[in-house]
Amino acid sequence: MHRTGPHASYESHDANLFRLLTARAASHPHAPALIAQDGAAWNNAALAREAALLAEAIVEAGARPGDRLMMQVAKSPRAVALYLACLRAGVILIPLNPAYGADELDYLAADAEPSVIVADPASPFAKGSVAAAGSAKVLTLAADGTGTLAERAGKQPGTAAPHTAERQEIAAILYTSGTTGRPKGAMISHDNLASNASALCGAWGITANDTLLHALPIFHTHGLFVAINTALIAGAPMHFLPKFEPDAVFAAMRRSTLMMGVPTFYTRLLADPRLTREATAHMRLFISGSAPLLRETLDAFEERTGHRILERYGMTETNMITSNPLDGERRPGAVGFPLPGVDIRIADEAGNALPRGETGGIELKGPNVFRGYWRNPAKTAEEFRPDGWFRTGDLGRIDAEGYLHIVGRAKDLIITGGFNVYPKEVEGVIDALPGVEESAVIGVPHPDFGEAVTAIVVASDPALDPEVIREASREKLAAFKAPKAVRLVDALPRNAMGKVEKARLRALYADIFRR
Repeated sequence: MHRTGPHASYESHDANLFRLLTARAASHPHAPALIAQDGAAWNNAALAREAALLAEAIVEAGARPGDRLMMQVAKSPRAVALYLACLRAGVILIPLNPAYGADELDYLAADAEPSVIVADPASPFAKGSVAAAGSAKVLTLAADGTGTLAERAGKQPGTAAPHTAERQEIAAILYTSGTTGRPKGAMISHDNLASNASALCGAWGITANDTLLHALPIFHTHGLFVAINTALIAGAPMHFLPKFEPDAVFAAMRRSTLMMGVPTFYTRLLADPRLTREATAHMRLFISGSAPLLRETLDAFEERTGHRILERYGMTETNMITSNPLDGERRPGAVGFPLPGVDIRIADEAGNALPRGETGGIELKGPNVFRGYWRNPAKTAEEFRPDGWFRTGDLGRIDAEGYLHIVGRAKDLIITGGFNVYPKEVEGVIDALPGVEESAVIGVPHPDFGEAVTAIVVASDPALDPEVIREASREKLAAFKAPKAVRLVDALPRNAMGKVEKARLRALYADIFRR
């Protein structure tokens, strides 16, 4: 396989992502790869060596190429080495949220049928309370790197050759959040990950001169693939924090150039008086994703620091799709242009491409698009058009200059009295009102209209009157778009990556017009 550019390439006979991610272990063995919060550093050679030992440990435990390994552990450098070990051994990694309980794990284990499970000692897996773990070998890995996995790895020679992989061979399975049903396993190939990481290094100008501030979780595509893969390919060391904590982040910013985060990171930084131009003077770029970034956050961050956050767009099944430009206008409310090699169209329900400015389903093709859903060919066929375009389930439009704007999820579209209402448009009006911190607009059952537009609002002013929100919305929007009900709450429910859980809101407020 041939690739061009500085973040080159697989050998023609081997497309294993492991070789790409660890190439600098040979050329720059003593350069730092991971720097823990306590200052302990793993250089490129040490990380590659640990991956070799762990690879042999999981093979000895029963994992073979094509088998699945479930990882439910705390974030740590050794967890990153385990990811690399799976690639090296040809084992499919399934990273899981450490917060999952026994019932959730039981479903996932039954679906994936892993041969090896690596779990935190406190995990239900390690405690033997997950029935579907079945015959899988369970090893432990604690936050400090200790456990039975490390003990087993310490007995290995680390000399086995890496697995030779095909481009489309599955490297990982990521389970979707399951907000509309049981989680589905998205099968991600070596080429999906390699092509996307290389494209992002080019789009964001990431080189060995950068240092990444890594405060994201690593059970999700954002922290595991977008952040780690780009840093390793570019040779950029990572300040590897166990979680987002302002004191640690401010300290690391003085030694970093690049940060990837979710909107919650930036709102928490804005709430801290230490966020100044001086505090961020060493930084080159701030990137945001996983959930929409409010214009107020974008503008306030730039005013405080001089940095305009770069917003991008992606999803579990596709890694990253678009990005606002590194050089050029980072347009508020937009997620930029397609990455190199990615084609995007806006289509109607029948799959007909729509002209610029019209709203429809976002569809794409490219080397970043996943291989389908694990053991679910019917769902895979449903999400792909006959001509190969993947239907993201997101609604959007492309403006006159080519910027993509996300309007919302197709399942979040509100149909009230026969009219379509896109929640993001209503949220934009409400969020701009004095006294509003943020809002989520949903459709709930209504006896006359089918669905009623309903706004769930977090107020920054405790005296905010819901009727003021309704009246202001009617002044700015067509009557059918204005909320028929407004509810004030202390906070919006969010998933682990900061996305508002609208399905949960719809369930909570389903009966408000029936009472």
